[in-house]
Amino acid sequence: MSDKIKHECGIAMIRLRKPLSYYIEKYGSPTYAVNKLYLLMEKQHNRGQDGVGVANIKIGIKPGVRYISRVRSIEPQPISDVFDKIGKKYKKAKKEGKSKYYDAQWLQRNCAFTGEVWLGHLRYGTHGKNALENCHPILRQNNWRSKNLVVAGNFNMTNVDELFNNLVNLGQHPKEKIDTVTVMEKIGHFLDEENQLLFDKYKGAKNNREITDLIERELDVQRVLRRSCKDFDGGYAMMGMIGHGASFVARDPSGIRPAYYYANDEVVVVASEKPAIKTAFNVEYNDIKEVEPGHALIIEKNGDYREAPFRDKLEKKSCSFERIYFSRGSDPDIYNERKNLGKLVIPDILKSINFDLKNTVFSYIPNTAETAFLGMLEGIEDYLINKRKDIIIDGKPDPDSLEEILSFKPRVEKIVAKDAKLRTFITDDEHRDELVAHVYDTTYEVINKGKDTLVVIDDSIVRGTTLEKSILKMLDRIGPKKIVIVSSAPQIRFPDCYGIDMSRMKDFIAFRAVLELLIDSGKEYLLDEVYEKCLASQTDTEQPNYVKELYDPFTYEQISNKIAEIVTPEGMNAEVQVIYQTVENLHKACPGHLGDWYFTGDYPTPGGNRVVNKAFIYFMEGKLVRAY
Repeated sequence: MSDKIKHECGIAMIRLRKPLSYYIEKYGSPTYAVNKLYLLMEKQHNRGQDGVGVANIKIGIKPGVRYISRVRSIEPQPISDVFDKIGKKYKKAKKEGKSKYYDAQWLQRNCAFTGEVWLGHLRYGTHGKNALENCHPILRQNNWRSKNLVVAGNFNMTNVDELFNNLVNLGQHPKEKIDTVTVMEKIGHFLDEENQLLFDKYKGAKNNREITDLIERELDVQRVLRRSCKDFDGGYAMMGMIGHGASFVARDPSGIRPAYYYANDEVVVVASEKPAIKTAFNVEYNDIKEVEPGHALIIEKNGDYREAPFRDKLEKKSCSFERIYFSRGSDPDIYNERKNLGKLVIPDILKSINFDLKNTVFSYIPNTAETAFLGMLEGIEDYLINKRKDIIIDGKPDPDSLEEILSFKPRVEKIVAKDAKLRTFITDDEHRDELVAHVYDTTYEVINKGKDTLVVIDDSIVRGTTLEKSILKMLDRIGPKKIVIVSSAPQIRFPDCYGIDMSRMKDFIAFRAVLELLIDSGKEYLLDEVYEKCLASQTDTEQPNYVKELYDPFTYEQISNKIAEIVTPEGMNAEVQVIYQTVENLHKACPGHLGDWYFTGDYPTPGGNRVVNKAFIYFMEGKLVRAY
């Protein structure tokens, strides 16, 4: 993606189902879980580098010994920083304990991060400053083990104001109005109530120490989640650890945010992406399961686990951007889906080049578009195979012509290269734009100047600024007659509010195109009409997405053509055309991940419509803030 956007976040959890001594004996080291968690997180570093955190709980530790440990970092290499700090604790214990280092009981009494329950988080911040206190995991502490709560997740809530007010009505005094705090305190409130319910049940019949043991055995995590999450509106894959050793991973009812798990008799493992689990534990893909929408994977103190419903399922709308861009392409399903995205734009590409493959060069914008590029080439090869059949069967060519037909290959070049070392750190806009123009470099003298068409595929086009300020200017210098920019994703028209940092209407090149089309067609009045409708509906719980009405007067092709006009820099010699994937073809390529609200405006939760309407109000009023 040439216009980089941010995304939150990545999750990782490991639950050792046997005592630490088992892993020391079998694997020859007490660092089995540490090493595995490091791999899980490193293999998901694409999901967040603004901050990293790890928390750990020891089960069954005697009073007087610290049993919850946490470390977080916002250093430039936060994963390495976090695990270096954990590693130093092990090195210190080994130096001080010597042979006792391999004694599980001694180690757990004397060394942090030696527990059975592990939770890791990678953050891309879409809200709040990049400060240590904003890093997950976050803690809610108490002197009763089963009232301690550690939470981390990949989530955005659209109804933070409502959740905040609910906490106030419960009698709480939240310290911040952000979704991280409201989620933590809401779950914590009902965790407290569940503890109290069990305490009252046994009060008088048992002494307090016996009641504590009974609470830890009987605490109903499913009921806590049912009560606390019933009014959550958003996309979430949320992890929690309770101080006595139980843990959970809860997924939103629409399955917007991803969560996968693997379990055997030694471990239960959770991550945002399948390849991380595959790599860290060397297991078969078929053995890695998806947490069902509206369900929580609950792991009890004794290591038993189950999936349990806590919200009614909605229509599954898993985020399609996970498949197009965010998740690693080493997942075989995602790899094939991205290739299919490249294949499915072939008919439009052939029309755009007037079927003149001889004078067309194909390339891509690195690095995430490479797989779609391979699919595009397969689509061209399929077209050529069918074309050859037709010519041979119908035309009966002579031997010389036949050789030419059979040997013809599409022209493929690596035209665009990204200079990853270049940093646009200069603060004034004029000089920053000048540097942005050189973030990419090109391969010269592979284009027949004034004759060839250059087709370049990107995985998506969000803002269009990098095309306008860098890529198109650079490509024009190598002299093509025409440049066709292909997006393997559809037009991004609407904000996301479930975890992707795409929140302001004016940032979308498709929205900018519609604004110009409204002016060109004399329909600017629609802006005021939609604005009034959005204003009038702000107090409504259920409201339609009124912003769709701005797109309705125009065809998909009209918007694509206007986008091409906008991104074409002044003084370009080459003709520029922009081709977008259709939503229909997106669903063909990614049939199991139909979340498409940023393309269609069809939000899976009521909060989505509220957010898009508010985002448009902010645009009309000139406010440069998020609408959620």
